[in-house]
Amino acid sequence: MTADADVTEDALVRLLEEMIVRQRDKVLAIARRVEPTATFDDTLQPHDNPKISGNPIFQYEDGLLAGLIAAQMAIRARLRER
Repeated sequence: MTADADVTEDALVRLLEEMIVRQRDKVLAIARRVEPTATFDDTLQPHDNPKISGNPIFQYEDGLLAGLIAAQMAIRARLRER
């Protein structure tokens, strides 16, 4: 692995982390539009609040977050294999 590859891998890991943080914030903001008292924990267990879990925009954005987290895990696993 070259130094350039290390920089690229580090940049990729940082980029994914930034995307995940932004998406988590977005998911929480949507949950709070639906249920103003929603907390971050409510976004982790949306099925406990039917208003949140039944909102299609929340479901879509939460699905994007899940995809980003899955990609992050896959990339981390691949980088550990090296």
